[in-house]
Amino acid sequence: MSLTKMFQKMNKNIASNWSNFKVHMLQNYGENPGNMLVHTGTLGWILSSLAQVGAVVFNDKISPEQKTFLIPQEIADAAVNILSFYALTYSLKCFGAKLVSTGKLRTKRIRNFLERNELMNKVGKLDFDVAKQDNFSPLADHYKSFKNGVDVVTSTIGSIISCNILTPILRNQYASKKQKKAIANMQQHNMQNIQHPRGISIADYQKLASMKFSNSSGLKI
Repeated sequence: MSLTKMFQKMNKNIASNWSNFKVHMLQNYGENPGNMLVHTGTLGWILSSLAQVGAVVFNDKISPEQKTFLIPQEIADAAVNILSFYALTYSLKCFGAKLVSTGKLRTKRIRNFLERNELMNKVGKLDFDVAKQDNFSPLADHYKSFKNGVDVVTSTIGSIISCNILTPILRNQYASKKQKKAIANMQQHNMQNIQHPRGISIADYQKLASMKFSNSSGLKI
């Protein structure tokens, strides 16, 4: 295969993969921008955590003994960051979506639809879904647009609370516990490896005393 054909094939594969990626993103996130915010935010935390762990692993100024403590701590710290972000952000997004689907959170147009179809008595019930009602199709575009907006807002609020309030609190609590445990382990290690002053036997003492006495009492002529 010539070099030109090889590059043409490579470019074709890249273009095909890029096209498939765009289709995948459109299918999964085109109508769910809230999910995109949650997933991209979580991915950001994962990449940031990998960079932090890598900085410890490849830092030559950190001793192997320190790395054995710091690496597990960084991994656990990353787990706290990622899980707290995803759990809170996704939970708030789902909560907002549920408010919209049950009709508790609605626009004037959605309210008119509910009143016109005598559905106001079902609003707020967990098994009620506005989108599954008869004659919903004329409202579909408006409802979808409103729901996506709520998803984005609640996801953004969740990420702000997680990054600025929940995650720092959880991380500080975890770091405090690990620091206390590390200090206790270090103190125990020092106690176990302490070197006591070496004693002297009676025979050695007598030998030293004899040498000292003989040297000090020697006569010079």
